Amino acid sequence: MIGHNTIVVVLGCAALGIAAGAVGCFALLRGRALLADAMGHAALPGVVLAAMLGAALGWDTRSLPPLLLGGALAGLAGLWCVQRLTATGRIRQDAAIALVLASFYAAGVVGLSIAQAWPAASQAGLSRFILGQAAAMRAEDAWAAGALAALCLVTTLALFPRLAALCFDPEFAQLSGLNIRATDHALLGLVLMVCVAGLPAVGLVLVVALLVLPAATARLLTARLPSMFALSCLAGGAAGTLGALISAGHAGWPTGAAVVLTGTCLFTAAMLARRG
Repeated sequence: MIGHNTIVVVLGCAALGIAAGAVGCFALLRGRALLADAMGHAALPGVVLAAMLGAALGWDTRSLPPLLLGGALAGLAGLWCVQRLTATGRIRQDAAIALVLASFYAAGVVGLSIAQAWPAASQAGLSRFILGQAAAMRAEDAWAAGALAALCLVTTLALFPRLAALCFDPEFAQLSGLNIRATDHALLGLVLMVCVAGLPAVGLVLVVALLVLPAATARLLTARLPSMFALSCLAGGAAGTLGALISAGHAGWPTGAAVVLTGTCLFTAAMLARRG
């Protein structure tokens, strides 16, 4: 029998997968996948600092919202660093992403080792944010992550026409009065929200795959944006649901790996179907 907490966790992962499919559809078309990877890795020191601050102030270090807020701020700082490095004109974006990703992740790993020495901070279970572990999530944590994912989905739907114009014909959209810069920042904000929401379940190492795999799967099956969007959401939801069930049914299996392997199977099936 599947317990109530497991059902809630699976529903939260399903919502996360759907939101990742929705946002990832535009992130893939806009070429923002590597930025998502940088923001995901950059979130680790923010999560660690939030846990240490909570331990120092006597807060419940297992509470997810403060940890996710710390991760969001650190991810935003990582994105700012990438943009500032590329603005110099001397460093290409791929090099800037590599520098930020490695530096922030290294700082997070060092902070993680320090936090483990703090009894209160070590109770936060920070190691699960690296590879993800749905079975370790509390019901309230799953609701919080699911609510954040639902907000991403609703916002993406509201911005659908603007994001479509940004991805396919930004020059014409700008001439038509669309604020390209603001719309691009909105897309990056959605990517950051998905990365942060996916940290406890999928983990920072593999959260970018949850953004890319559903969208890439849908891209193989259709060339129309509405169909691609719907299929990407469907593939993301399926990967999140099945991955969470597999992780919950096998103690010690990281959810991120289970979700990514499920998404990879869907992608492989789509690729074979296209060739057939």
